[in-house]
Amino acid sequence: MLNYCTLFNSLYLSRGLALYHSLLRSAKEFHLYIFAFDEEVFQILSAMKLKAVTVISLKDFETPALLQVKKQRTIAEYCWTCTSSTVLYCLEKYHLSDICYLDADLYFWQDPAILLEEAQHDSILITEHRYTKEYDHSAVSGKYCVQFMYFKNDQYGLEALRWWRDACIEWCYNRVEPGRFGDQKYLDDWLERFKKVKVLTHLGGGVAPWNIQQYEVDSTSKSSITLIKRDSKQKFDLIFYHFHGLKFVNQQIDFGTYKLSENVIKEIYEPYVKALFHGEQVLMAHKDISVNLKSINLHCKATSKFSLREYARNVKKKLLGIYNIFPAMSFRS
Repeated sequence: MLNYCTLFNSLYLSRGLALYHSLLRSAKEFHLYIFAFDEEVFQILSAMKLKAVTVISLKDFETPALLQVKKQRTIAEYCWTCTSSTVLYCLEKYHLSDICYLDADLYFWQDPAILLEEAQHDSILITEHRYTKEYDHSAVSGKYCVQFMYFKNDQYGLEALRWWRDACIEWCYNRVEPGRFGDQKYLDDWLERFKKVKVLTHLGGGVAPWNIQQYEVDSTSKSSITLIKRDSKQKFDLIFYHFHGLKFVNQQIDFGTYKLSENVIKEIYEPYVKALFHGEQVLMAHKDISVNLKSINLHCKATSKFSLREYARNVKKKLLGIYNIFPAMSFRS
């Protein structure tokens, strides 16, 4: 059985549920440890009694060291601060042999077990951003992405995890300093700093808006997508996509300022948004949930007033081919 962990608050609840249901559909046997980063998420997920899920509250997870820095960091910064600690908590608390951390805004089309096979002879598996040249933010955000990280409960996995945890408690902010940005830039030198670190080679793990321009949709079925690399014509199965930057604004959905083809929007983004709305329907229909769902910002929705500056920005996006804003209702089935 494969073990996974993730963390999110009520702003990312629909994304977290979409992640879970994608695993349920694609993975053969797994257990998902969910760290509920507010009381609403803890109550809702506990009431749902999801199959193959353990829900962990902040009060059970937070250490004195984490609580000491919590007030100094934004919500996002604190989530980044805690990533390494959630992984370590699962390995130590539940005596797991290994575990893979997942960002809450991932969505799986196929079983991630095929990715973890690459770490058979190693203790740590990390993924590169694989930036498209025009979106290369390696200098700021780092070469590697925290999105999907695997650790074994052995000498090498624990050494890296404990170093990373201590580094993030000491410093983890949404700003750039030499060799540091959030929890992510710390990974840049791991191949030299630690032993038994493997970089994922399967192109289907880590497809994201900052690299999807390198691929085109080759074929699709109800449960799978095959992509083809534009330069080498190499074909591969999409294992997971990272929906970074997706936002709900007013009655619209913004997929971010990246170049996305019509096929990518139709075959990758549209099913995901429908999965978010399906999760909303499941929540609304659940009889055991006592939390007032109307009181939480389920999809992390934002509101903005019309302004000439915003209008000008949208015109510029259209001219550059990066206007990815659509009516939310167009995705509801």
